This record gives sequence, C-alpha cells and structure tokens, in this order.
Amino acid sequence: MTITRRQFIQTLLLSGGALLFPGQFSCRGISANGDAFRPAYLALEEKGQFAQRIEQAYATFENCTLCPQRCGVNRTQGEKGVCRATDRLVVYSRQPHFGEELPLVGQKGSGTIFFSNCSLRCVFCQNWPIAHEGRGWDISDERLADMMLELQKMGCHNINLVTPTHVMPNILNATRIAMKKGLTLPLCYNTGGYELTENIRLLDGIVDIYLPDFKFMDADMALRYTRSAGDYPEQAKRAIVEMHRQTGDLVVDERGIAKRGLMVRHLVMPNHVAGTRELVAWAAENLSKDTYINIMSQYRVEHRAFEYPAIARAISYEEFIEAIDWAKAAGLSNLDRRSIAQYEVFKRRI
Repeated sequence: MTITRRQFIQTLLLSGGALLFPGQFSCRGISANGDAFRPAYLALEEKGQFAQRIEQAYATFENCTLCPQRCGVNRTQGEKGVCRATDRLVVYSRQPHFGEELPLVGQKGSGTIFFSNCSLRCVFCQNWPIAHEGRGWDISDERLADMMLELQKMGCHNINLVTPTHVMPNILNATRIAMKKGLTLPLCYNTGGYELTENIRLLDGIVDIYLPDFKFMDADMALRYTRSAGDYPEQAKRAIVEMHRQTGDLVVDERGIAKRGLMVRHLVMPNHVAGTRELVAWAAENLSKDTYINIMSQYRVEHRAFEYPAIARAISYEEFIEAIDWAKAAGLSNLDRRSIAQYEVFKRRI
C-alpha cells in the first residue's frame, strides 16, 4: 500500500505530540541516582590510554579495515573503497536534533553531526545524497572538535555521531581535542550496525551510548538490499553484543536523559524483509529483555527501492502492529514510547 495523507498527518502529529508532552512518553531505564555524570573518555584519558587508542585507530587507514567490507585501501594516499571516503572528514551538517529518541532529545536536543559517505549501500537509503554521493564539506579533526564544543554550548544533551564507522579515527582524535577544551557530554555512536567487533572494542571506555540499527536478520535479504553486505546479520549480532557488554542497558538521569547504555533501532519493512520476528527473539535471548529497542514504522520508498517490488511500498498498519506484538511476545519490556503510541493509534484504525 502507499502512504495516505491521513497516515502522514497521523505520524506527524504523533511525533510532535511526543515532543510537546514529554512527560506522557517517559522512558524506562536505570536512574543515574543523581551522581555527577562523567563521560567514559575522561577516565580513559586519566589512565593514559586515550592517545594510544587514537594511534591504533589511525593505523587502520593505511590498509582500511574499519568496516566488514575490509577494502584494504590506503586512505592516507587518497585511495577509496566501498564507502568512497579518504582519511579526511566530510560533514554534511551539525545541529541540535529533535527527531531522535526521546531520551536523547530531552529539552535541548541531541547534538547531531552527520558524516558523509557510508560503507553500506542500501538501495532504500533515506539519506542517499549524503551517504552514497558524499555531499558535504571537508573539515579537519580540529574543526570537528570545535563543532562538538559548539553543540555543548547550545545546551545539547549528547554528541550524536551519525554514520561514524568509516571516520572513527578522526572522531576519536577530535573528541580528545575537544575534551582538553572542556567537552563533558556523552558520545552517542549512531551506526548502521555493520561493524567489526574488534573496532567496537577500540571504543570501549570512549563511547557512552550506542545507537545501532539492526536492519536485517537474513543474509540473503541483506545482500539483495545492500548489494555487498551479505554478512550483515552476523556482523551486527556480534557488534551489538559487544556494545551491550560495554555499556549495558540504558541509564538515564532524573530527567529521563540518556547517559549510558545500548539503544537499538529496527526499521520494519514490507513483506517481512527485515526479519523482525527473528530479530526481537534474538534480542531477548542474547541481550537483555530490558534493552531499549525502537521498532520504527517510518519506512519510505526512497533511492532505488522502486526497482525492488517487495519493498516498493510503505508498510501497512497490520505489519507494524504485528512487529510490536512479536516484540511483546518475546518479553522485550523497554520498547520506545513513541513506537508504542503509534501502535495504539494503528490498532484503533483497523
């Protein structure tokens, strides 16, 4: 089916309502008990280990293995692999963002930095001009550090690093530069989920909040709709388990603002392409039933999705309702509140 005007308005109003009335959509999580928050990277610096991590990360540029594509190109010499990036940062935008999950947004927004290029080539990518074409502006690590500090000055609750995988070394360097100038916000690693576990281990003690997508549970579906990442399900599983090991379930402060922990996103796709039923069962068994999971309804037919009949339509009310029902049946107890609100609205419409 296609999205009707009524569906569009409902979704718009529902998201806006959650922002206007945050108390009605409060997030579950472990309270930080009022203790003064210190980002993980401060402790790592005090141990004298942060600079070493940056050095380890930068070494990967010479024979790039920053993602499971393992292209092996020398990005310091301008060579490009699947992600089409060199060792220079390209940033599309930086701003307080109010469209993220409520524990990230709070009252002042999530300090979001969108990095250009991506190692996944999803045919349905909603940000394809940024991720596939690499639109944006070249900047230095020092300028990225300044952006982080500017977002902190605006009152943002975190530094939200969108599509960070292929520029992880630059991010670590910029974070240390910003830290020395007063950065104290938690880092949110907002990734497509296609990660090498050994690289996620490099982030242990640096990243406070992990926000991975979990796009596919079936290797054939992953290969068909990314065109090169048939190993996506296994890589994502291993990486997300490691993220959870490092940070645990979501920790929020007395205002409900995320400070630490794992938050998983899953986009429901038409015709069960994403494997939602299998995914929620896996999460309940391998993570924690209290893992914060956002099951999302906003799939749109974007980029080249029109060329693939199985995903050339929006999802139906029924497909989203069954996705939430599966999550509940699996025992997942910390589902995103806006997703639950949508679920209740959709149930009344069928």
